[in-house]
Amino acid sequence: MRSYLPSFLFFLLLFPVPRIFSQSGAGPEATRIAFLADVHLQDLYGTFTDTGYRGIINPETGKYTLLRTMGAQLHSTRIFNENYFAFLTALQDIAARGIRLVALPGDYSDDGQPIHVNGLRHILDHYSGQYGMQFFITTGNHDPVGPFRQEAGKSDFLGAGGKNQLITSIAKDTVRNTTTALPPVFSRDIAKSGYADIMKTLEHFGFYPSPDNLYWATPFSTYTPDSYTIEKAREAGRLQNRMYDVLPGYPVPDASYVVEPVPGLWLLALDGDVHIPEDPTVSPEDAGNYSGAGTGYKNVLSHKQHLIGWVKEITTLARKYHKTLIAFSHFPMIDFNDDASPLLEKLFGGKKWQLGRVPPEAVAETFAKAGLRVHVGGHMHINDTGIRNYDTGDWLVNIQSPSPAAYMPGYKILTIHDEDIEVETVSLSDVTEFRALFPLYETEYEYLQNREQPLWDKSILRSKTYKDFTLWHLRELVRLRFLKDWPEELREAILARKGTDFIAMISNPQHKKELRKSGLRYRDFRKWDGRDLLYDFYKLRNADELAFADIPEKRIAQYNYLAEHYRKLPYNSPLHSRLQLVFECLHHFLHGAPAAHFRIDMVSGTLKALP
Repeated sequence: MRSYLPSFLFFLLLFPVPRIFSQSGAGPEATRIAFLADVHLQDLYGTFTDTGYRGIINPETGKYTLLRTMGAQLHSTRIFNENYFAFLTALQDIAARGIRLVALPGDYSDDGQPIHVNGLRHILDHYSGQYGMQFFITTGNHDPVGPFRQEAGKSDFLGAGGKNQLITSIAKDTVRNTTTALPPVFSRDIAKSGYADIMKTLEHFGFYPSPDNLYWATPFSTYTPDSYTIEKAREAGRLQNRMYDVLPGYPVPDASYVVEPVPGLWLLALDGDVHIPEDPTVSPEDAGNYSGAGTGYKNVLSHKQHLIGWVKEITTLARKYHKTLIAFSHFPMIDFNDDASPLLEKLFGGKKWQLGRVPPEAVAETFAKAGLRVHVGGHMHINDTGIRNYDTGDWLVNIQSPSPAAYMPGYKILTIHDEDIEVETVSLSDVTEFRALFPLYETEYEYLQNREQPLWDKSILRSKTYKDFTLWHLRELVRLRFLKDWPEELREAILARKGTDFIAMISNPQHKKELRKSGLRYRDFRKWDGRDLLYDFYKLRNADELAFADIPEKRIAQYNYLAEHYRKLPYNSPLHSRLQLVFECLHHFLHGAPAAHFRIDMVSGTLKALP
């Protein structure tokens, strides 16, 4: 029995699954699908197959634990460790709701290492067997990192005495100049797997056909629903039959598939990964010669056009056979910044704020004209909704599912009704065991303190809920990393000001009268400062309207007032101009498309917010 199974039993004892019930008014015939994006599972209690190293012992639980340092995860856009418990909580919650269809839009592992992919398989097998859940997976840029296996390692595991521990698959005689204070640990289970190994390990979760499926096909299969047989699907599913040339002479896999798990529903799992050879003179077998896939659908338009033609075929077939088609993939198809990306580019330049991951407008238009209507994505660890409508009558809604590994932690539920789809966002605030690793972080902090090395804010260890923990993670991420993205003069000007200073910059003779008319008071602006403004800026961008619960209501009204009035300011100085951009971006974040609970009208393509 694997060592993490006691955690499962602990969860089941605390959260026994009640009788199946309907959620959000869904009737007994309504089909519901849960979407869990960017799980980034690191198997805390996994076992290496080729070394006796098991991690470090947690003094509170007595368990050997494989975890990354707190310092590492506070510099990353994702949490590495506590998301393990958040993932189990999400699955338990999904089971309690009686939902049996679950899609994972990529980045379900931490760089596709066998130890973590195997851990994911065991967890999904457990929930499949215990609750009859069906899981459907597609690829992310972290799984696989490249089309073929690569040697790799991480130097920021937490080791004995709070020190950094290197765990690597790279041969012992090639490891040089390690900066960790502990001897390296060597294991093939920490390498970055390619398509073949990941798809084989997770073969029961959509990558290959199952007799339980009513239909299953790939971009390269030639049958239709009328001529479908499981034997034909199995032949089409062979990896060698799912290759395409990303460049002439460079064949790589395409893991895309469409599946009918229950009558009337087609789930379209798109493999948006595009790994392009960086040197076209190098052998196709050189695993290190391929680029990462983080850019997303921009490279699909240029290097994976067969996928677009296939999507058009599938949407045509779905209409012909009266199927509800929902697509999901790792990468967004529409601007995920509430259409503020052009403003953010003016503010930060095109190489910061992950603006390189914003899909070009041609992506949404291309897939909308191919017939796609609803797409669920991940990749950005944010909660958002984007919509595009075209004169041709085509439209597309892109639903960004939040990640359990970042603020706001959660997942999406889609409920299919006759002529609309209901979208609900479930927040993961209370997560059992999320504090279990805190004693180990205490050791890390003490080690850094004794060596007078840079420290993270220990206040994060006072978090009472998992949502509080992710808020602290975001706060430290802003302090340690994101603030560097801001132009220095603008950053220092914002940090030096209080709310009253921002209101003073737009002062005019009618100022106090306008404030009173808006139900605001000048003295209330003293309750926050520029650091709060920057922190709220990221909260709203990450969580959309879900962040309203974590920002005082009066402050939101004050932000709206400032955005409205900064927009009207004449050009007085470069600082005024930049502050106009800041508050205009904030306005977009505050007034984007509904992203918490809403309906998609499948006839008109309109959205309606729900309570």
